[in-house]
Amino acid sequence: MRFAYRFSGLLGTVYRRGNLSFTRDGNSLLSPVGNRISLFDLKNNKCETLPLATRLNIVCVGLSPDGSLAILIDEEGAALLVSLIGKCVIHQFYFHKPVHSVSFSPDGKKFVVTKDNLAYLYHAPGKKREFNAFVLDKTYYGPYDETTCIDWTDDSKCFAVGSKDMSTWVFGAERWANLIYYSLGGHKDVIVACFFEENSLDLYTISQDAALCVWQCDTELDGLKPMPPKNAAKEKKAAEDDEELLEEPKGEEIHGKADPSEEETRNKVKYSRVAKYFFNKEGDFNNLTAAAYHKKTHLLVTGFASGVFHLHELPDFNLIHSLSISDQRIASISINCTGDWIAFGCSGLGQLLVWEWQSESYVLKQQGHFNSMVSLAYSPDGQYIITGGEDGKVKVWNTSSSFCFVTFTEHNSGVTAVTFTSTGYVVLSASLDGTVRAFDLHRYRNFRTFTSPRPSQFSCLAVDSSGEIVAAGSQDSFEIFIWSMQSGRLLDVLAGHEGPISSLSFNPMKCVLASASWDKTVKLWDMLDSWRTKETFIINSDVLVVAFRPDGKELAVAALNGQITFWDHDSAVQTGSIEGRHDLQMGRKELDKITAKQAAKGKSFTTLCYSADGQSILAGGLSKFVCIYNVKEQILMKKFEISCNHSLDAMEEYLDRRKMTEFGSMALIDEGGGGDEGVAIPLPGVKRGDMSYRHFKPEIRVTCVRFCPTGRSWAATTTEGLLLYSLDSGLIFDPFELDIDVTPSNIHKTLNQKEYTMAIVMAFKLNEKKLIQEVIEAVPSSEVDVVCSSLPDLYVEKLLEFLASAFETSCHLEFYLIWAHKLLMLHGQKLKTRSVKLLPVIQFLQKSIQRHFEDVSKLCEWNIYNIKYALAISQQRGMKRAAEETPGDEEELDSDSDYLMQEAHKDNLSS
Repeated sequence: MRFAYRFSGLLGTVYRRGNLSFTRDGNSLLSPVGNRISLFDLKNNKCETLPLATRLNIVCVGLSPDGSLAILIDEEGAALLVSLIGKCVIHQFYFHKPVHSVSFSPDGKKFVVTKDNLAYLYHAPGKKREFNAFVLDKTYYGPYDETTCIDWTDDSKCFAVGSKDMSTWVFGAERWANLIYYSLGGHKDVIVACFFEENSLDLYTISQDAALCVWQCDTELDGLKPMPPKNAAKEKKAAEDDEELLEEPKGEEIHGKADPSEEETRNKVKYSRVAKYFFNKEGDFNNLTAAAYHKKTHLLVTGFASGVFHLHELPDFNLIHSLSISDQRIASISINCTGDWIAFGCSGLGQLLVWEWQSESYVLKQQGHFNSMVSLAYSPDGQYIITGGEDGKVKVWNTSSSFCFVTFTEHNSGVTAVTFTSTGYVVLSASLDGTVRAFDLHRYRNFRTFTSPRPSQFSCLAVDSSGEIVAAGSQDSFEIFIWSMQSGRLLDVLAGHEGPISSLSFNPMKCVLASASWDKTVKLWDMLDSWRTKETFIINSDVLVVAFRPDGKELAVAALNGQITFWDHDSAVQTGSIEGRHDLQMGRKELDKITAKQAAKGKSFTTLCYSADGQSILAGGLSKFVCIYNVKEQILMKKFEISCNHSLDAMEEYLDRRKMTEFGSMALIDEGGGGDEGVAIPLPGVKRGDMSYRHFKPEIRVTCVRFCPTGRSWAATTTEGLLLYSLDSGLIFDPFELDIDVTPSNIHKTLNQKEYTMAIVMAFKLNEKKLIQEVIEAVPSSEVDVVCSSLPDLYVEKLLEFLASAFETSCHLEFYLIWAHKLLMLHGQKLKTRSVKLLPVIQFLQKSIQRHFEDVSKLCEWNIYNIKYALAISQQRGMKRAAEETPGDEEELDSDSDYLMQEAHKDNLSS
C-alpha cells in the first residue's frame, strides 16, 4: 500500500498539437498534450491532466455540446470516447486511417469525422444504450483531395467540409429535397476553415493564402424541404439484405459532383459569392494556418505562420486589432462561448495562450521547456518544483495549481542541475555556460552569479544543509568549485578526480561532500578539515550518480554497469548492492541494429533519489520505466511505466515486422517535412514540402527523479514533460491492527457515548478517511485538549498525517489548527526523539498550513486596508471643502488625510 502511487499530473508541457476546445461554460480549456489531455480551469487557476492516454499523439479532439463527452483521436485513427465527468474511457474505436477533424452537431445527436477525402456522419453515443457506441449513419463523397475542416449550422440540419483541393462542400445531415450537396470554389489554395453565419446557410471560407470568400445562400434554414418518402418496404428489405452480406451495417452513401447537370440543380439551393477579402498586404506571403469564428458577435480570429493573429468583424471585414504572440506558427485557435477569451496553441514552442481581446490582456500564458527537461528539485515544503532544461531556462512550478509562475532566462546555455536551499526561497542552477546562478523567489531576480577562474562547463551542483556553501562539478577540468553564498567568493577548488565530475551530494547531517566521477571513484571531502579527502571508494565502473540518505548515514552510488551500491561512509564499508540492469527493460529504437535485450547490457540508471523516510530508493534511466527498490531487502518493490506513447522512440521491445522491407526498416526512409510543417516549395506540380526538413522521433527517457519531502508524491522529468505520481488513498482499503469488533456501527456507538479517544483509535484501525473525518469533527473543541493528552503515541503520528491531508480540502481551518497545536504542544518532546522518521509528516503538515497562511494573510491585509480606508473617509465626511483650492491647500488636505489614516490605524490597534 505504501507504493500505491498513481499518475496525478503532467507539468512542463501545455500543448503539443491538435485542436483546442473550450468547455460549455467557457471557463475551462481542453488542450491535447502528446497522448494525454489537460483541462485548464481558467477561473480557479488550476490545471488537471486526465488519467488516461491514447497509444499515439492526439491530433484532434471533439467535445460534445453538453460538455460531458469527448472523442480523442490519435495519429493512426484510433479513437477514445471519454467521459469528462467520470474522467474515464467509455469506448474504443478504430477508424483505420488518419482522421483530420471531428465535430459534434450543436444538438449533440450526431458527429462528423473526416478522413482522406470522405466525411462520415455517425450517431452520437449516449442518447440510448447501444452495444456499439459509434454507429455509422451516412458517408459523403465529393472532395478529390484530403478534407481539412468541418462546421455545422446552428440547427444541425447541414454541415460544411473544407478540402485541400481548394473546394468547400455543403452537405445535408438529412436528405433534403433542395439540398443534398453543394460545391463551392473561388480559392487558389488549401481551405483552412469554413464557418456558417448564425441561423443561416450563408458561409465564410478561408484559404491558406489568406483569402476570405463570403457566400450568400438564396434559401433560409427553414426553407429546407424534407425528401418525399419512397417505397419504405422495398428500402427496408434492401437494407436488410445488405446487412446480411456485410459484417457491420454500412451507412447510406451520398455522392457529390463538382459540376452537376442543369436538371440536378433545378429547384435546389443556390450560393453566390458576395465578396472576397485578402488578409495580406501586397507583397506579403504570410500563410494563414488557423482560424475561429464566434457567430453571436461576428468575430473572426485568424492565425498566421509568423505568429501574428488578426481580429476582424464580419461581414464588413473591419480589423479590430492584430498582435504578434509567438515566433512560430499558430497551430490552433478557439473562442469561448461568450466571445471574450481566445485560446491560441503554438506547437513549435509548446505555447498555450488565452487572450482577452476587449481588455487586451493575457488570461493565461504558459510555455514548457522548448527542449527536454534535464533536472528538477522540490522545495523543502513540497509546494514548488523547479526544473532546468536544455533551452537554458529555469522554471518554477506550483504543485497544487500545476502552473509555472516564474521563468528565469539568464543562462546562455543548457541548464544541467537545479536545487533549492534549505530555506526554500533561493533557487540555484548550474549551466554549461560556465556559471552557477542564485535566484531569489521573493523578488524573482538573479542576485548571485558564481564563476570559476577559468571557464568551465558545470555538470552538477550541490548546496549544504545551511545554504551557505555552494559546490559545482566541472566536466572539462575535472575539478570541484566551492563558493560562499553570502559573499559570492570562490573559497576553494578541489582537485583529485581524473575524469569528468558526474554528481555531487552534501550529507544532510554532517559537513561532508560526496563527489562521483567517470574515473570509477567516489570521494568524500571534509569541509571542517580544509576540504581534505576523507575517503575514496573504488567502484567497478564509471560512476554516474551519488545520493545520501535523508538521515545522512548511508550513501547510494549508481554506476555504468547498471549496479546500485550502498555504502556506510563512516566505516567505508559496502552494505549492499542491487543489480538493476534487467529492471530497466530497454526498448528497441527503430534504427537499432541489435535487439533490446543485447542493448540493455550496456545501460544503467542515470538518476537516483531516496524516499523521504530513507527506506526505499527511486531509480530511472534511458527507459520508460522507473523502479522503486527496498534498500534493506535489496529487492524491486514496484515498476512504474511512465508512458505508453508509441509516437516516441524506443517504446517497443521488438521491431514491427510490418515496417521491415527487403531494404531495411521503413524508418530509414525520410519523406521530408511535407504537408503542414514543411516549408512549401513554390514550384509547379510540387506537392511535398522542403525535402531538407527532417522529421525525427524523440526517444523516451527519464532524466531526473525526485521524492517530495512530504513522502506523498514523487516527480520525474521525462521526454513527455514533468510527471507527478502521488498516493491515492481514497481507493484503497488499508486497515491498521484491525479487530473483529472494529466496525463502522461500533465506532458510531462509541462516539454517541462520548468516548472520543476510543472512537478515534477505532476509526484509525479501520482507516477509512471519511469515517476518521466524521469522528474528529464530532469532538467538541473544548474536549480537544483532553483527547490529545489521552491519545496513544502510535496514533499521534497517524492523526498528524490525517490533519495535514484534511487541511487541503476542509473548510474547518481553525478547528484543525487547534488539533495540530494541541498535539504538537503535548507530544512535542516525544515526537522530537523520532524526528527523522516523522520528518515527512511534519513537512506535509507545514506545507498545508503554509498554503492556507499565504491565502488568508493576503485576504486579511486587503480587508485591513479597506477598513482603514472606510474609517478615513467617514471621518473626512463632516469636513467642508472650498470650491477653489490653491496647491498649498491641496498639500494640506493630503497631509490631513494621511493624519486621519494614521489616527484610524491607532484606533484600530487600540481596539
